[in-house]
Amino acid sequence: MTAAGSPQGPFRRAGAEDAVALLELERAASLAGLARVFPAERHPYPSADVLARWHLVLADPDTVVEVVDGGDRALHCVVAYDAAGTLRHLAVAPARWGRGLGERAVRHTEAVLRSKGHEVLRLWCLVDNPRARRLYERLGWVATGATQPAPWPPYPTEMEYARDLAHDRVPPRARH
Repeated sequence: MTAAGSPQGPFRRAGAEDAVALLELERAASLAGLARVFPAERHPYPSADVLARWHLVLADPDTVVEVVDGGDRALHCVVAYDAAGTLRHLAVAPARWGRGLGERAVRHTEAVLRSKGHEVLRLWCLVDNPRARRLYERLGWVATGATQPAPWPPYPTEMEYARDLAHDRVPPRARH
């Protein structure tokens, strides 16, 4: 079933008016799935910084942010990707985990970027995010070996994944 035909609702392009809902979705997903990485008592969620980042991302003409609406102005899912072929953000509301929405968002992104001529896609994921890593690996994404520190304290390690859409094989390691 396509994302547009899913019972979770179609993907729609997000706008500046969605910034607060994007913050709330990302905060809920982060607190539910990454509390061991970012313990709230030592590293309170950086709401103001994340909201400012969403405003920048939404204003970036090279980035597309798409969402699936929930009820009461809440969002079920966000996926963002850029003109360079990078999946930049993926978050699913914890109440929607395990229902295939993350997979549909990734497949939707792959299809859009393939239609724009991209053959190799990339993304960064926390090393200590086994839920996301299992999803990406199940969908054919492969770790490239590249790592970097995350932008938020305590700066855990992120790892790069790539997906070769043209040949469905492991892409060469990124150079950073």
